[in-house]
Amino acid sequence: MVVGILRMDIHISLAQTLKEKRSVVKSLKDRLHNRFNVGVSEVEPNETWQRCCLGIAAVASERAYVEGLLREVSEWLHEGRWVNVIRIQEEYLSTTL
Repeated sequence: MVVGILRMDIHISLAQTLKEKRSVVKSLKDRLHNRFNVGVSEVEPNETWQRCCLGIAAVASERAYVEGLLREVSEWLHEGRWVNVIRIQEEYLSTTL
C-alpha cells in the first residue's frame, strides 16, 4: 500500500473576506474530491483571507499510480484560475503487509 500526500500552500486572489475564502476553499475541496477521488482538508488554521494550506491524500497499491494521480491534481490546480499555487510538498509512505 502506498499513501501519497501533497501539502499545497495557495493564494486566493479573489477572496476579500474570510467568508469568501471559505467559500472558495470549500468549492475547491469538493471539486478535487469529486474529480480525482482524493481526500482533501485545510490543514493549517489560517485567518488570513487570501492564504490557505491544503492537505491532499491518495492511497493505492502502486506508487506509480499515486504519483500520477497527485501529478494530475497539481497540474489541474496550476491551470485553474481560482487560486495561485505558492508551494507544493510531496511525501510518499509505503507499507507492506
